[in-house]
Amino acid sequence: MKKVLCFGDSNVYGFIPENAKRYDKNNRWSGVLQNLAQNKFEIIEAGCNNRTGFTDNPAGKEQTGYKILPNFLEKDLDCVVLAIGINDLQKFYNVNEDDIKIGIEKLIKIVRSHCPYAKIIIASPSKIKNNISNSFFASMFDETSIKKSDLIGDLYKKAATENSCYYIDLGKIASVSDIDGLHYEPEEHKKIADAMFKTLCRIF
Repeated sequence: MKKVLCFGDSNVYGFIPENAKRYDKNNRWSGVLQNLAQNKFEIIEAGCNNRTGFTDNPAGKEQTGYKILPNFLEKDLDCVVLAIGINDLQKFYNVNEDDIKIGIEKLIKIVRSHCPYAKIIIASPSKIKNNISNSFFASMFDETSIKKSDLIGDLYKKAATENSCYYIDLGKIASVSDIDGLHYEPEEHKKIADAMFKTLCRIF
């Protein structure tokens, strides 16, 4: 059985946009993926609310992706899915396009330094919706954040190509909720799980 780590933020964790609770394993994509995988893949879920990928999060190590990632990297991992980066677009961090590409490449290097033979899937996040300005997250994300979320896919794709990683654009698969403009509803989680499972089957 192939061992797959799904490392990411609140959309890997399964944040529910309606009530800020957590979807159960049958409704968050990493859990649905495990159900689809059955005896073919072992899925390790490593999502965390408000986790950044490559910028220093004032909340600490657990929520700073590049710092906590090594804790999840076992020597026998066959694949690592990096589904992270949307929180780096929060207005406080003021990242530019170079920061985004260099940032995801930083995570790629960390994976390869610990698990040199593991396949890597870069999953770029879906675009933030404008109605985030009417949600709880309005204080974190502004119009510039939204514009950057429209660019992150191409930057991740380029990084994946240049670093011999697999790439999946979640923005072409699923849309975030109209409720908060940032997180997925159950049907979108299921779309992601299905696409991720097909990607894993192509790789292995």
